[in-house]
Amino acid sequence: MCSIFVLTGKSVSLQDAERAFYKTLSRGPDLSRFYETEDGFVGFHRLAIMGLSVSGMQPFVRGKNFCVCNGELYGFRPVRKRLALEGYRFDSESDCELLLPLYERYGTDLFRRLDAEFACVIYDGAKGEYIAARDPIGIRPLYYGYLSGGEIAFASEPKNLVSICRGTVAPFPPGHYYAGGKFVCYRDMTEVSSGIGMEPGAVCRGIRARLVAAVEKRLDSDAPVGFLLSGGLDSSLVCAIAAKRSVRPIRTFAIGMRGDAIDLRYAREVADYIGSEHTEVFMTEEDVISSLERVIEALATFDITTIRASMGMYLLCKYIHEQTDVRVLLTGEISDELFGYKYTDFAPSAEAFQAEAVKRIREVHMYDVLRADRCISVNSLEARVPFGDLAFVEYVMSIDPELKLNRYGKGKYLLRRAFEGGLLPHDILFREKAAFSDAVGHSMADALKAYAETRYDDRWRQRAEQYADHCKPFTKESLLYREIFEKFYPGQAKMISDFWMPNRSWKGCDVDDPSARALSNYGDSGK
Repeated sequence: MCSIFVLTGKSVSLQDAERAFYKTLSRGPDLSRFYETEDGFVGFHRLAIMGLSVSGMQPFVRGKNFCVCNGELYGFRPVRKRLALEGYRFDSESDCELLLPLYERYGTDLFRRLDAEFACVIYDGAKGEYIAARDPIGIRPLYYGYLSGGEIAFASEPKNLVSICRGTVAPFPPGHYYAGGKFVCYRDMTEVSSGIGMEPGAVCRGIRARLVAAVEKRLDSDAPVGFLLSGGLDSSLVCAIAAKRSVRPIRTFAIGMRGDAIDLRYAREVADYIGSEHTEVFMTEEDVISSLERVIEALATFDITTIRASMGMYLLCKYIHEQTDVRVLLTGEISDELFGYKYTDFAPSAEAFQAEAVKRIREVHMYDVLRADRCISVNSLEARVPFGDLAFVEYVMSIDPELKLNRYGKGKYLLRRAFEGGLLPHDILFREKAAFSDAVGHSMADALKAYAETRYDDRWRQRAEQYADHCKPFTKESLLYREIFEKFYPGQAKMISDFWMPNRSWKGCDVDDPSARALSNYGDSGK
């Protein structure tokens, strides 16, 4: 990960701007650059992944234009070669150096042409205009706010902006670019063509081919690559595909609570099967409680599900950062949004299932994607998310939702069937879904709830009323998270639209806890 920071005005002092910029140094500890422009300030923290030499440092400059980008541009080498043959001169091996010549050729049409995870700001010197954009899923973070003089400001995280912007800082909408004072949607991943037909075999072949391609392109890195392996279906598929395509054993990492970790034994089974170099990390209740404030500060959220699921990921990434040379991590996020959660087994119709998938994809940048980005980047690592590949997402969203309903007695049946044939052990391929916050060990979430009980007495509901204007806490645990959030981001709660919860309007989903354990169909998920 890297960190970008652009203020398009000077109604903030140089010292305050620089102080705000350095709040995200962990995103890019290799090299930092901050300077004053004619009309504002620009900063960039670099984590070197592609093109490791100092020549890959940003901003990239061409004439009066410059660009800062936190991103990975997949398939960039042929494009670079073609541009070089046409006379463009490149000064580094960085993929992001392509953005300026592509912008000069295509203008804002550039963004819909990219196969990338990115957030960027371009300055068009001829127009004297700033253009910002974010990838269609929102895998790379970008936030914006307004300075006291009304000028817009952009940064990788809200912590860069809350001290210098007036009012609420907001997430930059995925699939949009900003130009001429307006946000324009260039690609909505939920708007898809008519549903792909009903022949399951052909559909599954399409799923398999696209996920394999998504993993393969994300193995391209000049820095060491590792894999988060929970032993669940999604991360196991990513690891197994990568292991097949790698000449050396891949490096996998798993974490669990000491004493009742559910996932560790399955992760070990997968690691042994694919022949990975595997590392197990154990955490304790004390580790969880002592890390809670740090995690919420990093996440900039009060959402219960996101925080619970982040505890294990944060501690695992902390270990990887401190004990290994790995710089890039592939993860299994976004599969659930596409293929379904435990609660989507209760979807009353195919149309309802598809509407829920649309909602989840549009919001994923505030939940699972946010979790992966922050837990990984705060530990100076980069996340890559194969299930968020644009071609893959577009294909799965186009599948007739009748096929995605759980009519098989097994959730995510299409994804499981797509990879039958020995890539994974059968018991892993058809293992019941267990949420990450449960699978690291039920004692983790239980410890957080118990800790919240010690912090509040029976008057907690009155205390929660002060937050009634937006996402009022509804348990002691949610109140605890909200008050820690407000400590770091006072008055900024609307950055998160709502609590992540099952669709409570569906029969069987009207629960008061987001954990799948609260659902009647949890079954064997916790075993």
